[in-house]
Amino acid sequence: MSIPPPPGPQGPYSQGPYSQGPYPPGPYPPGQPPQQGPHPAAWGQQPYGPRARQAPVNGLAIAAFVLGVLCLVPAAGLVLGLVALARIRKRGERGKGFAVAGSVLSCVGLALWALSLSTGAAADFWDGFRDAARGEGTAYSLQKGQCFTTPDGSLRGVTYDVDQVPCAADHDGEVFASFELPDGSYPGDGEITRAADDRCYALQDAYAMDRWALPADVDVYYLTPTSGSWRTGDREITCLFGNTDERGTLTGSLRNDGPRLDPDQHTYLLAEGCLNRAMDEMPAAEAVESDFAGYRVWAGQVSEALGGEIATLDGHGWPAGAERPVAELTEDLKAARKEWGLAARAADLDAYFEHYGKGYDLVVADTTVTARKALGLATTPPDSGRGGDGGGGDPGLEV
Repeated sequence: MSIPPPPGPQGPYSQGPYSQGPYPPGPYPPGQPPQQGPHPAAWGQQPYGPRARQAPVNGLAIAAFVLGVLCLVPAAGLVLGLVALARIRKRGERGKGFAVAGSVLSCVGLALWALSLSTGAAADFWDGFRDAARGEGTAYSLQKGQCFTTPDGSLRGVTYDVDQVPCAADHDGEVFASFELPDGSYPGDGEITRAADDRCYALQDAYAMDRWALPADVDVYYLTPTSGSWRTGDREITCLFGNTDERGTLTGSLRNDGPRLDPDQHTYLLAEGCLNRAMDEMPAAEAVESDFAGYRVWAGQVSEALGGEIATLDGHGWPAGAERPVAELTEDLKAARKEWGLAARAADLDAYFEHYGKGYDLVVADTTVTARKALGLATTPPDSGRGGDGGGGDPGLEV
């Protein structure tokens, strides 16, 4: 019975770090030493061969974590987190912590969204976003009586920003009215411009009742919706006064309405406004012979408006200094009314021009200037004759 040698560093079967082994298990052929196995690496050295590569981090896990932290789209963050976990298990990638954290944060975000929906907070958020897109609560939401500037100083084209400024300072526009267009599909730039042109010129007298007080370089402009802002609910057209010179500005408010007038001035301008609005209805055809029927209808409208002005002036008690001038004006207006009525019934162009000329001269007679002077109103007639018609080219600014 043989006794194996004791274990130790001196034995052939020692497995210490400096041994010759390990050897493959015996028995071995007689006279043949055992074959030495592969040498292990010495202490502190790495085995030869390529270094082991670290598994990559899953990109979806990072995306899920970011969405979860920001709480922007919690549902997407949750979905990305679950997909990332599945891929990490399948591919052996790293990033499980990111995926789990993103999924948990997204669940919290979903819970908060559900709570906000039940309490109306989401609706409030959407209303705020929509209003911001339309410009409500910003410089776009200009109110009657406010003045503003544009980045390039122009009231034509498209602008995305306006700044409210005091009317006493230099400004590009002064708002005098606004109105809403009906809901529906976008009507197109042409239709919006026509609506703005018709309504804004009709609304100017309520803000600046005395057209004679408007400077010669002032005209009516408007801010209109674009097709993009229409999709966010923008339906508002803003009417404003601006300088006819694109490089010019305005200084001081043009507001001239009831609170800024005494009772006598207010009554006179109300009476005169009847005629102003009728004069604005002149047919579009420049030549009377091109639309003789239309011009006769217009002459009848002017005659009727003169009747309204006369009735208002006769029915008011004027102060001593203005009583006689207003009475003389009224006599001229009565004669003018007769001539405009005859023009409306004219059988031919010659008769029309005869009565039209007489009626127009009586409307712009010196008695109008005398009455205005007695009432403390502007005495310089508008360039286009009594009443004025504005008429700036392409007066639209889309916002």
